[in-house]
Amino acid sequence: MTATEPALPDLDGDRLREECGVFGIFGHPDAAAITALGLHALQHRGQEAAGIVSFDGKRFHSERRLGLVGDAFSRREVIDRLPGTAAIGHVRYSTTGETILRNVQPLFAELNAGGFAIGHNGNLTNGLTLRRQLVRDGAMMQSTTDTEVILHLVARSHRNRFANRFIEALQLLEGSYAFVGLTNKKLIGARDPLGIRPLVIGKLDGCPILASETCALDIIGAQYVRDVENGEVIVFDEDGEHSEKPFGDLPARPCIFEYIYFSRPDSIIGGRSVYDVRKTCGIELAREAPAAADVVVPVPDSGVPAAIGYAQESGIPYELGIIRNHYVGRTFIEPTQHIRQLGVRLKHSANRAVVAGKRIVLIDDSIVRGTTSVKIVQMMRDAGAREVHFRIASPPITHPDYYGIDTPEQDKLLAATHDLEGMRHFIGADSLQFLSVDGIYRAMGEKARNPLRPQFTDHCFTGEYPTPLTDRMAQEAPPRQLSLLAEAS
Repeated sequence: MTATEPALPDLDGDRLREECGVFGIFGHPDAAAITALGLHALQHRGQEAAGIVSFDGKRFHSERRLGLVGDAFSRREVIDRLPGTAAIGHVRYSTTGETILRNVQPLFAELNAGGFAIGHNGNLTNGLTLRRQLVRDGAMMQSTTDTEVILHLVARSHRNRFANRFIEALQLLEGSYAFVGLTNKKLIGARDPLGIRPLVIGKLDGCPILASETCALDIIGAQYVRDVENGEVIVFDEDGEHSEKPFGDLPARPCIFEYIYFSRPDSIIGGRSVYDVRKTCGIELAREAPAAADVVVPVPDSGVPAAIGYAQESGIPYELGIIRNHYVGRTFIEPTQHIRQLGVRLKHSANRAVVAGKRIVLIDDSIVRGTTSVKIVQMMRDAGAREVHFRIASPPITHPDYYGIDTPEQDKLLAATHDLEGMRHFIGADSLQFLSVDGIYRAMGEKARNPLRPQFTDHCFTGEYPTPLTDRMAQEAPPRQLSLLAEAS
């Protein structure tokens, strides 16, 4: 970029990202291969690194790689280096700095009670505070992730059973977590007291499975058993299944963004079809925000289910006015200003035959920074659209997340810095409307949001965080969550 070229916002930074997905299986002769397949299904939850740890009855084996699951675990010789009948796996997306191998999970440590491997989906809102306390007490950290904190806390517990040591460690944590852990005798799963992040139980050939989503069960032909409950610690060993609720019976508050965006549409989370919820969001959006238009066009792929619902409810024809290129990799072209301006077209192309001369309703699931929306609207106009009406199948995102979603700081969120008319003007649409908070609750099967006891974790829309933000309140948290890379220097 020359000195005369203004900076263009990073289009890839204009999407929300889920950091992690977890998988585990106990007692199966093909444990590592099955875990790799499960991670394939969870690839949407993290694309920067993947890892598997297995146990063969005598030793633990670990393979952790940067990149996609298919690149890391498609070769037979890699799976052969992971023998055993028990394994856990993890896919990761980092939010700060470079992805480095020492941060790739599952993490493994030799404790006094034996080997212990763990993978984590979520974010500890007191992870940095705990980490600093541990370091002051003499702990030597090998990674810069908050996940390592749990290893140290378990190691320092003096309880007589491993499960009790693990529970004692959990009771010191704040924030969100869905853990899978592996010892030489047990597969362990745990969800935070509010159940913010998902975790499900399956069964294959009589062997128990833990996974972030049911789509990971479907890919291997496993049976869905149930969700791990909020605040539940579940242990599988040779004697069967053991469950404890160390936090008591608390009302669940799962993250509403799992339904809006993160989970795969074919997954079932909390008894709800993710696809059906997204489609119903579109139906509610059509009722709340009608538009005089000729065609409904989804922003692929995120807006597709909601656009189908919007079209069905409104009676406006649904068409693929934008075609997504699924085979875009890193471009070898020098990223000049002109190339950066064309960047969105590498991923999305206008279907001129559908768009030209039409009044279109663009449907997407969310607006974050708004930079991609600007490009999409302009693409529609360049393709000859007569009017462009933007409809968003979720409420405005006004607050950042601290529970395992990569969101910009508040001053980078379009809805936090602009009113509705300001947002419409920024993205260049003829009109702009969002689904209301109550509308999204109706799509979830609720009559409305309960202001005294919200049924879901919805702080990105409401600013009501369900747990303490200890690191943030102490002004010790890094600019982004999860990786704690500021501590690595």
